Amino acid sequence: MTKWMSQLRWQQLLIVPAAILLTFSVGCRVEQEEAGELPEVDVEAEPGQLPEYDVEGPEVDVTTEEKEVTVPEVEVTTEEETIEVPDVDVELPGEDASE
Repeated sequence: MTKWMSQLRWQQLLIVPAAILLTFSVGCRVEQEEAGELPEVDVEAEPGQLPEYDVEGPEVDVTTEEKEVTVPEVEVTTEEETIEVPDVDVELPGEDASE
């Protein structure tokens, strides 16, 4: 895979979640209708104690080395083509169709 194709793939992977997040963040109207309240709770208890641990992790030594591997050589050609793509029109709640 060429560097250009790899960059295009990453861009596609980032655009889809961003579009979904944008749709959900502006795609609806939320109005609070009544205030919430916490329940009254009376608790009497002795404070607890977390357990103590002595943890010793492994020693890791990371290095690099050069190795010869076989990789494919790929040529990519592009051409312009007209295709159908989705066209989404979102009407928000309370929005007039005349705007």
